[in-house]
Amino acid sequence: MKSSWIALVAGIGLLGCGSTRNGDGDDAAPARKYLLERVDDVGIVQVYADGFANLTREQKVLAWHLYQAAVVGRDIYVQQRCEVGLEIRDLVEEILTHSERVEPITLEHVRRYAKLFWVNHSPYNNVTARKFTMGGSIEELALACDAAEAVGARFPKKPGESVGGLVRRLGPWLFDPDFAPMVTVKSPKPGEDPLQASACTFYGADVTLADVERFREEYGLNSNLVKRADGRLEEQVWRMGDPTQGIPPGLYARELAAIASHLSRACEFAPEPTRRALEAQIRFYRTGKRADREAYDIAWVTDKDSVIDTVNSFVEVYVDPRGVKGAWEGIVSYEDPKKAALIKGIANAAQWFEDHMPYEARFRKPDVKGISARSIDVLVETGDAGPVSAIGINLPNDAKIREDYGSKSVSLANVIEANTNSTTPKARAEFCWDDAEVARAKKWAALTSDMLTNMHEVIGHASGRQADDKPGDPAQYIKENYSALEEARSDLVALWFMRDPKLKELGLLADPDEASLAAYENYVRNGGLQQLRRMQGTDQLEEDHMRNRQMVVRWIQANSKAIEERERDGKHYLRVVDADAFREAAGKLLALVQRLKSTGDYAGAKELFDTYGVKFDPALRDEVVARYATLDVPAYVGFVFPRLTPIHGTSGDVIDVTISYPLSLEQQMLEWSGRSRPPSP
Repeated sequence: MKSSWIALVAGIGLLGCGSTRNGDGDDAAPARKYLLERVDDVGIVQVYADGFANLTREQKVLAWHLYQAAVVGRDIYVQQRCEVGLEIRDLVEEILTHSERVEPITLEHVRRYAKLFWVNHSPYNNVTARKFTMGGSIEELALACDAAEAVGARFPKKPGESVGGLVRRLGPWLFDPDFAPMVTVKSPKPGEDPLQASACTFYGADVTLADVERFREEYGLNSNLVKRADGRLEEQVWRMGDPTQGIPPGLYARELAAIASHLSRACEFAPEPTRRALEAQIRFYRTGKRADREAYDIAWVTDKDSVIDTVNSFVEVYVDPRGVKGAWEGIVSYEDPKKAALIKGIANAAQWFEDHMPYEARFRKPDVKGISARSIDVLVETGDAGPVSAIGINLPNDAKIREDYGSKSVSLANVIEANTNSTTPKARAEFCWDDAEVARAKKWAALTSDMLTNMHEVIGHASGRQADDKPGDPAQYIKENYSALEEARSDLVALWFMRDPKLKELGLLADPDEASLAAYENYVRNGGLQQLRRMQGTDQLEEDHMRNRQMVVRWIQANSKAIEERERDGKHYLRVVDADAFREAAGKLLALVQRLKSTGDYAGAKELFDTYGVKFDPALRDEVVARYATLDVPAYVGFVFPRLTPIHGTSGDVIDVTISYPLSLEQQMLEWSGRSRPPSP
């Protein structure tokens, strides 16, 4: 599962009051350029990968081929989020690259929209799930398309369709906020079906939740469900096909074949454990079979020592309103051993942490297996992984494989660094109650953010086990609330142990008492107040991480004396007044959440989130939005990744790779689409 401590927010989510990694001197501007620009409420931030220069040539070439596989696969995720997503992307990119005769104001509308689309892979906000729209009018866009076509633009028109017809057909998606307004709806309005209300493309237009509940899926993670003419459901499997086994091509066959081609080239440069994992993934892409996906997960999670690593698959299920279908993502990274000490220290004590969980002993693992903890620098993240990025990841998600073979937990060091160095301290005084809270945040926020992220991933997601009478994947029991429940469980593990003297004993935290108070304050500010700034136009949370954080804060507030809500000058604050009581309440909630997961208690999980995690006070949201309006702080971050440039030998093969930094989201995205060439090295 991706970490709930996501690098979505510049200066509020990850860092609370806005401190930098070193904990002081945060008002000094970094020498490098990190924050490149603002697009509405999104900060565009450059990621740097300094350790790439230290890799061997073979490792660099391996990374290059894996990088290409990640880039060509992103079209899958665009299609998963919106049925006309690729057409919209082609339209705006063709205008941008044939703009000589386009009216300047219309071009600016298109450029703004394109940047939001690139960050979110669709017309839907990655955080709120709500649609954003283009400025101007349909008529102005049609004129821009005519002007671009006159100088060579090639638009994604259907046979016999004019440019004007294309714009009219896409118009509701581009301009009407009430047309297909949400990509994912997990808490529908009364009488509304969540599959019908969601714009994601995992289900046919006439498929309802009741239809699916009566159907047994063979390819749950990697298929679309559609209705045949006779009314029965059919799985459209995501696969290349394999003629040698009589397996026909399925959905996304063209894109998967392109990915597999690059993965095959990567195998030539990969060490044996990595090669086995890549070959297993190619088999899965061919067949789509669960057994082949499991073989890949096992091969991948047991490859613990290779310097270059990649995730290239259908992984997280947050976009699916049922929490079943996997969104495609691609990540390429390398380990930075200098940054690994913190996360490895937690991993080495994993059994101690498991033995001291505050939940029932029957839900604890007697033998924690195979936790691999690493600090990595990412070279690229695409699809569901980026440009909006997590700061920590724990995979695979398959519960049985985690129990039998272990998991990989990683901290994305250069993503954390880029996010940190792009922030400003402006939100500090605004949401901290007093100077003492500001000082604690400045002193501890960077270190405790790393600690909480690492504990969330290493001992959070990797902990616990199912009750004997509820075997298999717990998501099948908890359903649409599973992802939020699992993120809450892992957050609570981190919050529970944050105040434990064991961290000082392990040499990981010099003062757990003060540090944990700062961490609790940061969590409460974000989960109870600051994240609401992104929820304009609605009165409920749909994104699982946001539901998780609000649920934790509001449950502790309602069931302990740890948090007080205070008001000053018409502004509301959430104050942690008793850190010991906060930890005790977090332990009680963790015990409840673990029981719900382990026993597969769907009704209990639904009640928990319906009570504390879904709805919020719109008046409080409006207040938070107004307070942020004076700060000019981005609501979330989209990253620009390093550019890798191949050096070819006389035979045409790649023999070395150089690294550079685009410092431009538009340049990178147009390069990836083949509409712009990178500058010569």
